[in-house]
Amino acid sequence: MSSEIPLELRLEALLFWKGEPMTKKKAAATLECSPAELDTALAALESSLSTRGLRIMTNSDEIEMRTAPEMGAFIEKLTKDELIRDLGKAGLETLSIILYKSPIKRAEIDYIRGVNSSFILRNLLIRGLIERISEKESQPGEIKQGRGYSYKPTIDLLAHLGVAKIEDLPEYASVKAEMDAFAQEEQKDEQ
Repeated sequence: MSSEIPLELRLEALLFWKGEPMTKKKAAATLECSPAELDTALAALESSLSTRGLRIMTNSDEIEMRTAPEMGAFIEKLTKDELIRDLGKAGLETLSIILYKSPIKRAEIDYIRGVNSSFILRNLLIRGLIERISEKESQPGEIKQGRGYSYKPTIDLLAHLGVAKIEDLPEYASVKAEMDAFAQEEQKDEQ
């Protein structure tokens, strides 16, 4: 069925769903097309979005769908309005997961919460409570689970919480151990 849908539309849906940069190689593999076909679809998508509120951003070999630069003032106003509001239950839940399980990928957060967390993560990033790190930036000794991004709390968040380091969070060792045990059980069940 997906082969009946034009490649340009599938690319648009993929970039919207992903919500973060992805390499052209990964996009082509996901869409099951050649790099040349992807470039053609990308050019067509860029052309169709040229009069809309979204654009395709390209940085080296990475592509991402973002708001158009001319929407900057409008988006800035929306962001300020959003920052005034409370985090809410979903934001606090996501923040807790990141605090006790960082660095953690979006897919893992989605799995734990049972819902897509893209909007909440963006909100937390905008507020400066978390930061996104690429797998290349992961600490030595950490398990690298492929390409992509992980999330971790910022120093500003730790300072706001009144802790000098993550390990100073309430019941950090026991919560971390419980979460790690749960993750190991899930891996055993999948095998």
